[in-house]
Amino acid sequence: MSLSLTSFGGAGTVTGSKHLIETSDARILLDCGLFQGLKVLRERNWEPLPIDPRSIDAVVLTHAHLDHSGYLPILAREGFAGPVYCTAATADLTEILLRDSAEIAEKDAAYANRKGFSKHKPALPLFTMRDVERALTLLRPIGFHVDQRLRGNVALRFRRAGHILGAATAELRCNDRVIVFSGDLGRFGDAVMLDPEPIARADYLLVESTYGDRTHARTNPLDALGAIIERTVARGGTIVIPAFTVGRAQVLLHHLWTLKEAGRLLSTPVFLDSPMAIRATDLMCHHLDDHRLPQDVCEAASAATKYVRDVEESKALTANPVPKVIIAGSGMATGGRVLHHIKAFGPDARSTILFAGYQAAGTRGARLLAGETELKMFGAWVPIRAEVANLSELSAHGDVDEIMRWLHGFEAPPERTFIVHGEPAAADALRVRIGRELQWRATVVDDRRSYNLGE
Repeated sequence: MSLSLTSFGGAGTVTGSKHLIETSDARILLDCGLFQGLKVLRERNWEPLPIDPRSIDAVVLTHAHLDHSGYLPILAREGFAGPVYCTAATADLTEILLRDSAEIAEKDAAYANRKGFSKHKPALPLFTMRDVERALTLLRPIGFHVDQRLRGNVALRFRRAGHILGAATAELRCNDRVIVFSGDLGRFGDAVMLDPEPIARADYLLVESTYGDRTHARTNPLDALGAIIERTVARGGTIVIPAFTVGRAQVLLHHLWTLKEAGRLLSTPVFLDSPMAIRATDLMCHHLDDHRLPQDVCEAASAATKYVRDVEESKALTANPVPKVIIAGSGMATGGRVLHHIKAFGPDARSTILFAGYQAAGTRGARLLAGETELKMFGAWVPIRAEVANLSELSAHGDVDEIMRWLHGFEAPPERTFIVHGEPAAADALRVRIGRELQWRATVVDDRRSYNLGE
């Protein structure tokens, strides 16, 4: 049986995850994500996929983040009509993310056309709500540890990956060959999410490498978060936290509730300014098997937060001088309501812009952490005088030690390990460590190159 792998994203970069597995009688796409970050990558979202979407038999979606799910509306618009297999929580979150993204894209295009600052005449959204509706009809939720026949002799099984609600690793069995894709691996011992589950065997392994060349700080994230907020409030400033609205926002709310329960930050109001994050937070209480928090803690953390649902409430926050914490999307400051808060509070030296995890190359978050003191937003340059900080301890991605811990769970070496979803330096560092520590044959995947599995 012929068997091959080709990546059309998530190779040489941490975004745009799309990995095509081809057998003699099936084409299966592992993840279907958007490119984010550098302009040269974002422009690829507008290019046709190198293969006909109608030729794909099924999509396997490991989790809901847009760099893994966000291309689905385009794939469906261009003719894909097959099933998209995912877990139940991933289906719920994907619906929230895609609807929100389409709404933002349509509003941003309309705003750019009204203000005339787009180079494109007219500015168009990458995809529309109609495209999203078409894609959502294709979602097929299945349970963890359930064998699902995809096509021919190809079967799928999901296991928990940690990371965010519903996140999974994917095992494909093609006749007697086993392909495992890590998706995005979470943390071990996380306060909210479950540990990544071990897998005993794989003939071929695709493993992410987001943090393939670094470890997270081992400081207590609660103490670090509390200290940053307390010093900002003491000087009369506001803390703006750009947060991934699915996953990171919920972890932040839990940590902030824990700090308040410990008697800290009692006079500091916390605002969650994201309708999407509010809906995702509500889902935590509906998918209790997917995380560590009991029902009462989920409800208590939500009750301790002030939800900001409409635009007028959001505008009022920017005009409010009282020290406070504002959590808003997006996590890398690439769009969303957080941009308005950065525009309002970024020029204020008393305030803090606090990032909570990985910032892809080319994003506003990465540029601020690299020391830039101006950001271009809404067609104008905004000076940044606020303190800028990052708590990598809050990352939902496992670091290199945690990736290696998961790899040690295999009872025998895969015939070949393919390293994906990482910047070049991180991916190659993981390749070297796998070879040195495990003596496995590891390859950093080249974008759009086909690999004949079995060679």
